[in-house]
Amino acid sequence: MEEAADLSEVTSNLSEDEKFRQLFKQYYAQVVRQVMVIVKDQSVAEDIAQDVFVKLYHTDRSAIGSLPGWLAKVAANTAYNHIRSEQRHRARKSRQEQAETGTAGSLEDEYMKAEAIDAVRKTLMQLPERDRELLMMKFSGYSYEEIAESKNVEKTSIGAWLARAKKRFRKIHKAERTEAE
Repeated sequence: MEEAADLSEVTSNLSEDEKFRQLFKQYYAQVVRQVMVIVKDQSVAEDIAQDVFVKLYHTDRSAIGSLPGWLAKVAANTAYNHIRSEQRHRARKSRQEQAETGTAGSLEDEYMKAEAIDAVRKTLMQLPERDRELLMMKFSGYSYEEIAESKNVEKTSIGAWLARAKKRFRKIHKAERTEAE
């Protein structure tokens, strides 16, 4: 507390810009280190730290209770926002590249995918209802707990049931593929 009081006494006769420069010098390296933990790239961390200080510059500093805490929170949020933005950018770029390159060979690929999906559907329809439901639920993202709850059985039974259902699926699917050839 005394350090904060001493800092305010020393900085009371400084202009707002000079106070900000002092805060920047005092906390910049700390903010960069904190952001580096999240983004792992020095130049990106420095850019994000600068963004944090731009936000600080435009914020009423008298309303901030704990400046180090505020800087830490804003730095983390800004770093995570940057990561999310980069992920969206990469996904967008990937979709665009796929659209640009996937016109000539894509019809054949689409046909092959459709045939594979059709073969899987035919195999599923030949399985007992319980096996079909178990496989559909598992490969739709349901957890063992959710499957067990929907079937009113113990969670420990689901693994064995799924293993048997997969084995039956493989056997039927393999037989169908050999018939088709």
